[in-house]
Amino acid sequence: MPTTENKTLDINDVTLTFGGINALSRVNLAVEPGKITAVIGPNGAGKTSILNCVSGFYHPTNGDILFGDHRITKASPHQITKLGIARAFQNIELFSGLSVLDNLMLARHRHLSYGLLAALLFTRKASLQEVQNRDYVEDIIDFMELEAVRKNAVGSLSYGIQKRVEVARALTLGPQLLLLDEPMAGMNIEEKEDMVRFIMDIQKERHITVVLVEHDLGVVMDISDRIYVLDFGQLIGEGAPDEVAQNRKVIEAYIGEG
Repeated sequence: MPTTENKTLDINDVTLTFGGINALSRVNLAVEPGKITAVIGPNGAGKTSILNCVSGFYHPTNGDILFGDHRITKASPHQITKLGIARAFQNIELFSGLSVLDNLMLARHRHLSYGLLAALLFTRKASLQEVQNRDYVEDIIDFMELEAVRKNAVGSLSYGIQKRVEVARALTLGPQLLLLDEPMAGMNIEEKEDMVRFIMDIQKERHITVVLVEHDLGVVMDISDRIYVLDFGQLIGEGAPDEVAQNRKVIEAYIGEG
């Protein structure tokens, strides 16, 4: 279980420019700890760009990103992960030839503090850490209901189960903040219902703050505490789900699409 800390994610006046085109233009978001915050908008609105900036894959052209007392604007993905931020990707980032268990154990690697010699000799410290990490991974497998496929190669699993393993991999890092990039993309109704349940349990039972990018507006409205709406890289609306649903700009830019 991750350590519960009241860390707010603050995105302040963030601009991201590619070749003179603004993917994000002075965007401001505040993610409260222990909440589910959604970022929505039409295709190309800048939603994934926000996650890329928070997770260190992109560095903003201007503006600041703070996680608690840490300024992470120019931090590397590795540094950001160490601070307690993990991400599940829209395109599955798993080793398809390895088992579910092995994928999760590899993700847990950063929590091992012993060196090469200790590993070769399998010292008491190495043995103890291996057991602790294995127990942690087994807990995630149980939480995400993956027991039946724990020894299966990821590439042999259905798409919906692979997406679940992708979320489990992020949880294995022990995050305080979990970034979910379209976790329900490509899923059928039953798989979506399962993922919704897992996301809510992640928040309520494991006390992890969630930032959710998702196209399924019904899901977003049902489970989010706060919603931010982007269009062409600009923030056009924010608030509780009922407030966003009545925002004229949001209706024109997003809801009006369908």
